[in-house]
Amino acid sequence: MDRWIAAVHGPALRRAADPVVVDLGYGAAPWTAVELLRRLRTAEPRTEVVGIEIDPARVAAALPYEEEGLRFRHGGFEIPLPGGRRPVLVRAANVLRQYDEGEVAAVWARLCARLAPGGLLVEGTCDEIGRRHVWVALGPEGPRTVTFATRLGSLGRPSDLAERLPKALIHRNVPGEPVHAFLRDFDRAWAAAAPYASFGARQRWVRAVRDLSADWPVGSDARRWRQGEVTVEWAALAPGEESTGRSPLSF
Repeated sequence: MDRWIAAVHGPALRRAADPVVVDLGYGAAPWTAVELLRRLRTAEPRTEVVGIEIDPARVAAALPYEEEGLRFRHGGFEIPLPGGRRPVLVRAANVLRQYDEGEVAAVWARLCARLAPGGLLVEGTCDEIGRRHVWVALGPEGPRTVTFATRLGSLGRPSDLAERLPKALIHRNVPGEPVHAFLRDFDRAWAAAAPYASFGARQRWVRAVRDLSADWPVGSDARRWRQGEVTVEWAALAPGEESTGRSPLSF
């Protein structure tokens, strides 16, 4: 996720007058915030990271790890940054897992309202050691894309990523929903690309994504594919409401 953010959102960080980034809900240990600072400073050396946690004990435990450009604060979705600062990026990994699907749109809207102009919210879910990850990228107008990312050497088939779908999509992985159709087609493309496995999992993944792009609006940057990523337009995967045809997760 950090690698994708640095590549895709790096230009916005470099343009920002105040490139402050929030790692929301960093967890029991501060390592994700430390790693985020390291990664994003390769894109913009002025980047500052603020780790925000709802648990005061976690904040207290993180304070000894503060350094130049890295601070930890107590708070939640209100994003309490001093001096009225607004983040150019909010990363929320594994934050909404305990929430109901019906609460997601309101949380997204609240977080996006805190963004600086040109800012980005990245919200998603990963496994415990970061081998499989799916996230949604959102701007002030709402969700833009969904990215599926994996360590290719550990992947059995693309639908293995289904268990890491973000809260907005995980309960929609059922027949008749777009995300289910996408993962079904991805598995078929992966199976058809089996001959490329002799060249390695990376080449098989790239071939499968290339075939998938004939029917789905995936990003065309093959450099991202080679990293074990594929990004899809949100509109293609958004859950629908039968009565209106409008996604209940639209802002």
